[in-house]
Amino acid sequence: MGCKNEARIAVMHILVVEDEQLLGKSLSRGLTEAGHECTWTRSGEKGLEYARTQQFDAILLDLMLPGIGGLEVVRTLRDEGIGTPLLILTALGSVDDRVQGLDHGADDYMVKPFAFPELLARLNAMWRRASPRPALNYEAGPLALDLGSRKVTRSSKEIDLSPSEFSILELLMRHAGQIVSRKMLNEHLWGQDWNGMTNVIDVHINHLRQKVDRGFDEPLIHTVRGRGYVLRTG
Repeated sequence: MGCKNEARIAVMHILVVEDEQLLGKSLSRGLTEAGHECTWTRSGEKGLEYARTQQFDAILLDLMLPGIGGLEVVRTLRDEGIGTPLLILTALGSVDDRVQGLDHGADDYMVKPFAFPELLARLNAMWRRASPRPALNYEAGPLALDLGSRKVTRSSKEIDLSPSEFSILELLMRHAGQIVSRKMLNEHLWGQDWNGMTNVIDVHINHLRQKVDRGFDEPLIHTVRGRGYVLRTG
């Protein structure tokens, strides 16, 4: 089901995968009124089809879907190399449930019920993280990051990162050799939208460490207990 507002310029094209009829309609209407273009489907199967065949700027995905569940959708998209920024909507409020979604490759989550202005703010934050920036390179030892092409390599081996992971690594490389606190990382990702949930950063750091350090003898990303993280190259 498509929903467009022809009178406004679409800021983002957003895929909404939500099986609850009232919430799906409400999200579609709200996003359209906010100036975005949206495509809404109630099934995980259709969501996968749309994400594979159309270009979206962000995906809103319910976890509790009939048929193919939300976690399976996330995992499949990431396994297929589709890195569209993805925000999970879930009624599952435990930390374990949220972490599981992030572990599968989601960039953010919101627990139902949620405030629509906060949802818009989080979508905008994801958009900023994923948007191309002026060409600028960072190098730290064997690690190289290109902001223009959003390419990361270690010893010439390319590393595939999500938008959030890329943004975190950018800050760590910008401050290579210096401790970067969780607060700094949260504010770098969310800006004024940060609400103090540091476990999200911890999950992203864990993913980033696995990707950057896997297969190499020398780890580059280190935890400084009680203070934050540091990128060390020697």
